[in-house]
Amino acid sequence: MGEILDCLVIGGGPAGLTAALYLGRFRRSVTVIDKGWSRAEWITLSHNLPGFPEGLSGPDLLDKLRDQARRYGARLHHGVVETLTHGPDGLFTAQTAGATLQARTVILATGVVENKPPLAHLADAVKSGLVRTCPICDGYESQGKRIAVLGAGEHAASEALFLRTYSDQLTLLLPSGAPPLAPKTQQALALARIAVDHLVIGSVVLDEHGVTAVIAEDGRSLTFDVVYSAFGTSPQTALAQTLGVMIDAPGRLYVTEHQETSMEGLFAAGDLVRGLNQVSVAEGEAAIAATAAHNYLRRVAL
Repeated sequence: MGEILDCLVIGGGPAGLTAALYLGRFRRSVTVIDKGWSRAEWITLSHNLPGFPEGLSGPDLLDKLRDQARRYGARLHHGVVETLTHGPDGLFTAQTAGATLQARTVILATGVVENKPPLAHLADAVKSGLVRTCPICDGYESQGKRIAVLGAGEHAASEALFLRTYSDQLTLLLPSGAPPLAPKTQQALALARIAVDHLVIGSVVLDEHGVTAVIAEDGRSLTFDVVYSAFGTSPQTALAQTLGVMIDAPGRLYVTEHQETSMEGLFAAGDLVRGLNQVSVAEGEAAIAATAAHNYLRRVAL
């Protein structure tokens, strides 16, 4: 079977790479299995990362984190963990397409997947900043702009109300067939003077002048400077569920204050865990998880 790692980190986003950095500095043998794409790749330019007042893109952040983790001995491997098991000897075994790895501890940092809006050329729109997914991250940069929030249900309404801080030109676009909003929510939207439109999007034109949604039903054309997608996210909990660990109410992993799941030796950090989906939060949770894993290894070695 080969080497038994002190820790296997599954996921190569901000949480996973931060955990690897800490474990490397704790002089632990640590390997990161990274599928090669992180949700952070969608960050065009973040201005709310402490220490980067001029802003930092998601790809640049990930490159810096990879370099820093490698500097302290962390090994990064491209791949997908297909199965994860926990044996009676206390060891975790992870199987990828080309390798089997064993570790005394595991940190899950598999994150979430964005539920994508029904928009053509989405990747280009996100790259240009015309379509965004995180009002907390970049609402400040949308001040005074014509903003549309595209999504369904109370989550979309909540994001529209949040963005009202930055602009008084807001429209909530609800796809045809979306469940009705609660009366209290409708009242809040009306008080905030947020327009609500039920529609079927026939086509979407994305250009440097804004985002134009062409409505198939009646041919109306609605033009915005930026569209926020509010279809939510799907936590990547499949590996954890095969181990039978506790899942929290919103579908995220339950963890203790030390980021340990309900299984001894299994930790989790980042968007996979219930909390605020922010890079700074993910990195903080990863620091806690890595330190807890290090201390766990110290205890079991006694």
